[in-house]
Amino acid sequence: MEILTENPSLVLPPSIATIGCFDGVHRGHRYLIQQVCEAAVKRGLHTTLITFPIHPRQVMQADYQPQLLSCLPQKTALLKQLQADYCLMLPFTHELSRLSAKEFMNMLHEQFNIQALLIGYDHRFGHNRSEGFQDYCRYGKELGMEIIQAQALIENGVSISSSTIRKLLKEGNVKDANHFLGYSYYLDGKVVNGYKVGRTLGFPTANLRPSCPDKLIPEEGVYAVHVYLKEQRFAGMLNIGHRPTLNNGSDLSIEVHILDFNADIYDQSMRIEFVQRIRTEQKFTGLNELIEQLQQDRKEVRKLLLE
Repeated sequence: MEILTENPSLVLPPSIATIGCFDGVHRGHRYLIQQVCEAAVKRGLHTTLITFPIHPRQVMQADYQPQLLSCLPQKTALLKQLQADYCLMLPFTHELSRLSAKEFMNMLHEQFNIQALLIGYDHRFGHNRSEGFQDYCRYGKELGMEIIQAQALIENGVSISSSTIRKLLKEGNVKDANHFLGYSYYLDGKVVNGYKVGRTLGFPTANLRPSCPDKLIPEEGVYAVHVYLKEQRFAGMLNIGHRPTLNNGSDLSIEVHILDFNADIYDQSMRIEFVQRIRTEQKFTGLNELIEQLQQDRKEVRKLLLE
């Protein structure tokens, strides 16, 4: 796949396209893109995915916090794994937001040589969001652009969507979120200095500063995770929360105890992949009770990941 940015000299071959934020590039997105590729083969067209470098609502609302499943570098890497020919990163601007659906479709047709457009089952675009699929078909007929309606990926009555996955992560249900994503949800960033209390308890931790401040942090609690350091994988016990037993205040910490590991990794890059939540965050009566619970947590993590 070739990643493209809009520029005056950009010329694409005749293509069928689909449009979306593709946040997370989850199984629902992959099913949509598979439909684009199949339709392209039947029509002898190339495939183009049209997306945006930042979430459109961040342009329209300065204080909007998107809680992304994937930041741009992560989204781009995931999209590159797919079979489409092109991915067009279309800058979302106030001017673009004021285009009607018909004007937007005409721009795609005239400027980017989009001959057919596959539209998600519930996708709406253009300034007038009340327009729907039948309106798009009418505009397409006038513009000489074929409009095709995509099918949703539904499992057990649930449509696989970014909003569904966000809800699961906010509930701490990373196991089902991973199933819908088609891969393990992860956070990456740098290891930074923390309070260094864990080592005094026999549970030294690495504190993560996420590389993407807009990425969704799952619900507070203790998780079994895989930890990647310099392409090596380790089993880990992750805590997300405010450490109430230690009076950590309002600061949210993301700290992982790496099993069977003892090395200085400050300022190194680290990636944490979620496997399963073990329990919610709790306040204990004292350090002895906390240590006892951490020992139980570690046994459970070891059983899940190493046995």
